[in-house]
Amino acid sequence: MHPPSNNSPLTSAVLATKLDMRLPSTGQIMREALCEQVARASSAKVVLVRAPAGFGKTTAMLQSRERLEAAGIETAWLTLDDADNDRPRFLACIGRALEALGAEPSQSEGKSDIAEVLAGLPSPFALFLDDFETLREPTVLTLVRDMIAHLPRRGQLIIGTRSLPDISLGRLRAKGDLVEIDSDHLRFSLEETAQFLKLRCGEPISADGVGRLHRKTEGWVAALWLVAMALGRRSSHEQFIERFSGTTGSIAEYLADDVLNQQPSEIRRFLLRTSVLRHLNASVCQAVNPHADCARILSTLESANLFLTPVSGEALTYRYHSLFADFLRGQLAREHPDDVARLHLAASGWYESQGRPVPAIDHAIEGGDYNYALTLLAEHAEPLLEQGRMRLLERWFTAIPEKDMRAHPRIFVIWLWASGFTIGPWVAMERMESSGLASSDDPVVQAHLNALPAVMLEMQDRGAEAYTVGHEGLARLPTCRPFADTVLVNAMAEIVLEHGEPQEARRLLSAARQAPGDSAFNRMFTDSVEGVLDLEEGRMRQATARFRMALGASERAAYNPSNGNAWAGVLYTVALYEANELDEVGHLLNVYLPVATNLGSPDHAILCHWLRSRVAFYQGDIDRATQTLMELEYLGHQRRLPRLVASARLERARLLLLQGNDRASKEEMDRADDPAIWQRVDERHLLAHDLDYMAMARLRWQVAFGDAGAALPLLADAIFQAAAGRRHRRVLKLRVLQSLALERAGESTSAVSHMSDVLRQASREGFVRLLLDEGPAIGPVIYRCHLVESANPHADPLMTGYLEQLLAVLGPAAAWGDAGRAPESPIEPLTGKEMRVLQLLAEGYGNSAIGEKLFVSDSTVRTHLRNINMKLNAQSRTHAVAIARRLGLTR
Repeated sequence: MHPPSNNSPLTSAVLATKLDMRLPSTGQIMREALCEQVARASSAKVVLVRAPAGFGKTTAMLQSRERLEAAGIETAWLTLDDADNDRPRFLACIGRALEALGAEPSQSEGKSDIAEVLAGLPSPFALFLDDFETLREPTVLTLVRDMIAHLPRRGQLIIGTRSLPDISLGRLRAKGDLVEIDSDHLRFSLEETAQFLKLRCGEPISADGVGRLHRKTEGWVAALWLVAMALGRRSSHEQFIERFSGTTGSIAEYLADDVLNQQPSEIRRFLLRTSVLRHLNASVCQAVNPHADCARILSTLESANLFLTPVSGEALTYRYHSLFADFLRGQLAREHPDDVARLHLAASGWYESQGRPVPAIDHAIEGGDYNYALTLLAEHAEPLLEQGRMRLLERWFTAIPEKDMRAHPRIFVIWLWASGFTIGPWVAMERMESSGLASSDDPVVQAHLNALPAVMLEMQDRGAEAYTVGHEGLARLPTCRPFADTVLVNAMAEIVLEHGEPQEARRLLSAARQAPGDSAFNRMFTDSVEGVLDLEEGRMRQATARFRMALGASERAAYNPSNGNAWAGVLYTVALYEANELDEVGHLLNVYLPVATNLGSPDHAILCHWLRSRVAFYQGDIDRATQTLMELEYLGHQRRLPRLVASARLERARLLLLQGNDRASKEEMDRADDPAIWQRVDERHLLAHDLDYMAMARLRWQVAFGDAGAALPLLADAIFQAAAGRRHRRVLKLRVLQSLALERAGESTSAVSHMSDVLRQASREGFVRLLLDEGPAIGPVIYRCHLVESANPHADPLMTGYLEQLLAVLGPAAAWGDAGRAPESPIEPLTGKEMRVLQLLAEGYGNSAIGEKLFVSDSTVRTHLRNINMKLNAQSRTHAVAIARRLGLTR
């Protein structure tokens, strides 16, 4: 659905009734069985109404909606179209739907997640999403999956679609959260066919005629609707029924042709010429029908209910039903092929005159008038680039023949930016190297080429080359393009920060803020890089605020942060993870991980996969945690980025360590230990490896399973080096390991003293996962710190509250240690099956894998795990494995 203006890209969700092959408003055939099926499905999260076009999906959904509303259920309706593949727009449309369900705008402002708003709705509700097949963008589909996963018990999605949507249907079926209504349910029965034809045709049709039509159409509602229109103009029903035949596809084309040909020439001409338009109002229709009274014709068509649907929220604006529109466009191309381009050009010109360049360019491209499209792009591409509309630009540019693009160097160079931030930097670099633009004497082209290489090289993990090329670019500033200059300055701030030059990074960021011109993209970039600098230096609260501001810089919808730019969104997710907001992290990763995977930034890809794996692990889903790391490793092989492969293995080693599997953890570390990779990592300040790198992993393993005392001098040296490099967040992490090493070496008093100092610093900035990610071993040390603090009459309330927060997450096991105060034997003996489950758990298997090995269901595995935790007095599966190892129950 296209926006009404380029300055208002988020309006026009169809948040009301859509009439799809709708029957008359009176005497409508009620689909009682379908309505009852939907009403009984209240316990399901999703009702999927799936069938080809014209099976009456929308009519059935409308009737179900009426039934639900009569039962006191709040409902909202959203009709989707291709434009809703834009994630910010989709979020804004959902926002309006939620307001229709009772969410107050003042309540939803600043909400961090749609699921949170859904959960806060006061009444039971059903949200209808029609024409769902138009959604193809992975990030938008991920948002829908996330909504479904976090629907409250009183909430339900009812989806109308032509095809199977990618919303994890298998999982929904397995959990009993899905009710499916397909074409077999939707097709008319013989009785409904007879009733419908009687209502539509007026004159009676013989029972034999009804039976033959029902058999030939197989109860397909659209075909019957068109049959009724044709029969209404014929005196001999039997003759028509006798010669009527064909497959489902040909039925629609034949009958639509028959209906079209029965219209007066003025109406027929209007229908064909306006078929190129997505939305119809009198003004735009006049542009493609200059000699017609378009306002009168639209009124006539609306009265006749001739495939015309009002667009909610836009006065006197309509659209054709998609089936009819497709037919009309095909008919126009067959009958008047030379008119197609002219009509699109007329529509494009009208939209341009209304100050709406986006639909103007769309029509120019769809009409094949690439020269006109390029003329419009010459004026509007750069402003759209500055707004960060990379995906929109990439879609247009790939639709235009490359030879035409190459004839416009200024537009082609913008294509390089768009492809770099959507398809990937490799594609952008290949296009740039083969374009011949380097020899251009156009200062605008050279301004962009001055900035592009450093940015694209950095995104390819080629930091050393980016450092050199970027400094050469800085020496040529300023150019005639402030946007490109500021992107380069921001990129170089990130690059020099990674090379251990924080002061130079600050100088460049200051220059970026003072640069002439202002763009949403560069504001986002500047705030993001400055936030990374704050996070590395231990200022987490300030970093979180900057990442939130970076999201706001590119915000175009009502919901934050899910609608923000992915570059900043990943960083904000990192900050939320550190604050232990795991549910929200899971929601945001559903949005940003697919984008980060395609973005090309290695650090963003690593961070997203690591965080998703950790969240899954802490929620007990080891299978998903392992699968996520396998996906990261595969991505590294696919992109030829060995750091991604090594990072996946390093994180797998960490998870194995937390499970108490010392041998497997060490073996995985050895697999990850590519000296060339980790030497480069050690030489740079990379956010993904600020806390997780090979030397840190080796120290962690030695503290957990090796000679903890021997690790102490190594930790002291690492702390000194991190402090010298102003990496204060890393210092805190290393000091946590230092405290654990002291504890394991038998120096408990020193361990508590060191940990208390760490906790005091961490409490001021709100670090949580920095400590808790070290697993159950940290519990007893924090518990004893809490005892010391509680005994202090002058204790800091902030520190006390922070310790209580940590202990609440750790649970009662914090007072025991890594099974230190566990029972000498199980409270009750484990059964043979429980012993087998425990052994597989210790080997790192997740619930699904254990179930497959033991030939039992997931629910049975969960029952065994609950029994094991109870008998071992364990608080989690990780704690159960630790106790079992201590008791000698597992290897």
